[in-house]
Amino acid sequence: MRAPEQLGPYVYRQSDSCFPLGQDSLLLGAFATVRRSDRVWDLGCGAGALLLLLAGRASDLTLTGVEISAADSQLARENLWENGLNGEIFTKDVENMDLPAGAASLVVCNPPYFKAGSGASGGTARMGAGLESWCAAAGRLLKNGGRFALVHRPERLAEVFAAMKAAGVEPKRLQLVQHGPDTPPSAVLVEGVRQGRPGLTVLPVLLMNRRN
Repeated sequence: MRAPEQLGPYVYRQSDSCFPLGQDSLLLGAFATVRRSDRVWDLGCGAGALLLLLAGRASDLTLTGVEISAADSQLARENLWENGLNGEIFTKDVENMDLPAGAASLVVCNPPYFKAGSGASGGTARMGAGLESWCAAAGRLLKNGGRFALVHRPERLAEVFAAMKAAGVEPKRLQLVQHGPDTPPSAVLVEGVRQGRPGLTVLPVLLMNRRN
């Protein structure tokens, strides 16, 4: 087991075989709009880091995760239980799961950035459904007016927008992330609204290594 991580008020435990907790999940956990009593679904939840991050920001959340790895989904259940949180974790492939329509007010996803077989997918722990499938799943889960937030690579932003719109989710907030003022963006955070009106708010670039 890797050393536990402190995520706000909660302790996050992950195994050596888990995809490591990275800055992208931390960024998404802070970026997503979360409200009290939200019904939250995390698609590809791993060991449950995003569920813990969001639970630390708002109270009375209903927490649900979907994870294809049996070992990781069991860790997610244990992480919720050990932190005194109620939730349900499904060991499923999101592409083959009968998702309940309108069950969520917030869906989050930190998907694989590259297609399986591209040579840059990050191994089996980061393979599975494609971008279109993640967005389609979010679109089905969300109630009208619900939010879908994800983190991805800037060079795939056009694909992100296309997949979200095809799923009935209108992109509404965007923030680029870069390590310094002279480096290109390394990540993009996007949040959309199910059946939302057109109109995108572009937030200031988030500089990770900004000096005071």
